[in-house]
Order: sequence, then C-alpha cells, then structure tokens
Amino acid sequence: MRTVIPERIDALLERCRREIDEGRIPGCQVAVGFERELVLFEALGEVSLDQRFHLYSAVKPTVSLTVLELAAEGLIDLDAPVSSLLTRFVGGGKDAITVSQVLLHAGGFPHAPMGPRTFSDRPARLARYAGWRTTWEPGSRYEYHASSGHWVLADLIQEVTGRHHADVVTERVMEPAGLSRWLAIDEGDQHDVVDVVSVGRPPDPAVYREKFGIDLPASEVTDEALLAFNDPAVRAAGHPGGGGIASAADLALWYQAILHDDGQILRPDVKTDALTTVRQTHRDWLDCPAERTHAFTLGGNDGLTVLRGFGHTTGPRTFGHGGAKGQRGWADPDTGLSLGFVTHGLDLDELVHAHRGAAISTKAGELTTPVG
Repeated sequence: MRTVIPERIDALLERCRREIDEGRIPGCQVAVGFERELVLFEALGEVSLDQRFHLYSAVKPTVSLTVLELAAEGLIDLDAPVSSLLTRFVGGGKDAITVSQVLLHAGGFPHAPMGPRTFSDRPARLARYAGWRTTWEPGSRYEYHASSGHWVLADLIQEVTGRHHADVVTERVMEPAGLSRWLAIDEGDQHDVVDVVSVGRPPDPAVYREKFGIDLPASEVTDEALLAFNDPAVRAAGHPGGGGIASAADLALWYQAILHDDGQILRPDVKTDALTTVRQTHRDWLDCPAERTHAFTLGGNDGLTVLRGFGHTTGPRTFGHGGAKGQRGWADPDTGLSLGFVTHGLDLDELVHAHRGAAISTKAGELTTPVG
C-alpha cells in the first residue's frame, strides 16, 4: 500500500518555483493525482488556478483513443489503408499507408504542410491531402508527425461518425472521465485561456552537436507556429495534434481516470492495447527506441525513460504524452501517481524545457513510498 509524503510535495513545488524565480518561465500550474483524486494543484508565478493553458501535443492521446474505440466498434480498420475511407488520401506514396501507421508516427509524411487557413476548413483539408508526398517508406521508421498525422485521424473520425472530431472526442473519452472539452473551444469561451509567450534564447547549435553528436533537426513546431494558437480562431478550430486547452488539474485527473478505468471510458481490450502494447520501437533522432503504443509513449525499462519525456523515478509502465515546450501529462501504474504540468512560457531552447520536464517528473515520481 502506498501513501503520499507531504515533504515530497513541498520538494516538487520548490522545484517548480525555481523555474519562475530564476526567470525561465513567467508562470505555471502543477497538479498531481492519486487514488482518483488531486493531492496537489497549485498555480505559481503570474497565473491562477482558474485559468487554462495550451497543451499542444499532450492532447494527442485523446484523439488516438477515440480512433481505437471506433476501431473496436468496427467503424475503422486499423490495418486498412487510410485511403479506404479518405479517398483523397492517395498518390505521392500514400496509397498503402495504414491507420495503424498514422497512429504510430510511421506514415512517412512527418512534415506535410497544413496551415491554419487550410486546417480550419474540412473540404480544404481533404483537397490538401492529395498533394502530400511521403519522404520515406511508410512503416520503415519512426519520425514524429507533429500535426499532419492527427489531422488525418480527425478526418477519419468525422468520416465514420458524420460529426466534428472534437465533439466525438469529448463524448467518447472526456465526459466519461468526468472532464469537459479540450478541443475546439468556442471563441466566446476563451476568456480564461492564457496567451503563450516566447521566453529564453534560441538554442546554440554547437551545444547540441557536443551533447548529442548531431544537429538539431528541423521541425514545423516553430515559435511562430506555437504563438499562432493565441488566435481565437485557431483555438476554435480544434487542432487534433496540438490544439488542446486545459488546466494542469484536468491533465492529472484525466490520467487518473484512464489509469483506474474499469470499462466506463474504454473497452478493456482498447485500454490494454493503449497502455501496454508497444507497437513502435524504431529509434528517434536521439537514437532512442520510441516505445510507443497506438496512443501513448511508455517509460520503458531500458534506462532511457527521461529521453521519452518522463523522470528518473517514474516506472517502466508509465504512460503519457508531452506537449511542445514542456507541457507534461502522465500516469505511473506502479505508484498510482499522475502528473499535469503546464506553462505559457515557451522556451526557445529545447534543452532548457527538456531538463525542466525531466526534473519535475522526477520529483513527482517519488511522491509516494510503499508502507507496510
């Protein structure tokens, strides 16, 4: 049996405050869940508890789980080509890409372009797919599809249900978990959303070469692209790969709900697949095996947990998904803990927020200890 140690909560908060006191972020929320409830929810710096933040890619699992649920109902075949449902998703090497490969970031189109003017309009999205081309053979490797893949998943959801993907995600995996909508927030309901701001300095390429032996790879997750989410219209579009909006408490509680779910949210076979079945082990740009299920990244037992966005004290079965610039959401079945960490300070240096996320996850991961 485990219990939460109050002194360790203090240590976690102290570590979060250090980020603000030393000027790396202007504010943040941190929340920890345990036994289906919050044991910590604090706002630090210039933010408050009643505000919501951009989750960015931390929203991805909600969309992936919705696809898995629809697949379990027979509405989507994970092993079938995407083109069997989205008929415009052909040409340019895309014809045989399966739904499973899209879920696993193995589709071969990680940098396919889709700007706000296009992704806000479904007919324009479907037309844009026809012009996408693969840059490597689908299924042959892993390269994170920051936004392109989840737009495909969103359109698959809409294709088989006839409804906006955000509505389906909300009804399938949010409301049964006791949470409200994270995607496609109406412009009139954004008064409590904190605008993101750039902080810090751009990365030094020499530091990356010295630390990792390679250059920092190019990414569509640019400072400009992230700041675009301050636009109310972009928030309202419900970007399925990066448009989530919630508090740290929402993140921690959602992971508690998934961790303890007994069939009220997910079918048991869907939950088992999503939380335990590693289907993607190709190595990323850091030469780290991906350890991905159809919905989450797992901690793994190879000593590389930190490189996957978790902490030194989180267990191998930890499941979660981070978001751009340091947003964190995860749950550890071994300790029963879940973490939500969000900030509106978008550090220009990847190493800075990666170090922050690892440190905070490490402190959160040691909040409990076994007792007799």
